Amino acid sequence: MTRHVRDVMTTDLATVEPQTPVTAVARMMRDEDIGAVLVTEGDELRGLVSDRDLVIRAVAEGGDLARTTVANACSEDLVTVGPDDDLARAVHVMREHSVRRVPVVDEGHHAVGIVSIGDLAIERDPDSALGDISAAEPNR
Repeated sequence: MTRHVRDVMTTDLATVEPQTPVTAVARMMRDEDIGAVLVTEGDELRGLVSDRDLVIRAVAEGGDLARTTVANACSEDLVTVGPDDDLARAVHVMREHSVRRVPVVDEGHHAVGIVSIGDLAIERDPDSALGDISAAEPNR
């Protein structure tokens, strides 16, 4: 049976507005033990910021991190999948665009979830190294 993105996606979304300081986003990631946050303006998805984005686009650039907003660090050229897409489509999108996380949007283009490479590894090959690591408890 074909599995769908909705079967493995995370639906408890962390979102911030574009003007949120990157320091606040980094604390959110730490406190919620997550690696990505969706950037939204109202109901509209504007971008995705990962822990790596914060390092590469904010910390490495220097400057005043308290004044650097997530709009300066997020990926705005998003690729998305739908909740009813099959998992093979999500894998294809991640491979084609070299991304580890993909927002899941409904027909109205509102974010309803996020699917990660770890989610797919747990579903498709739970005994793989990535599946095993992704299923493990956080190591705070």
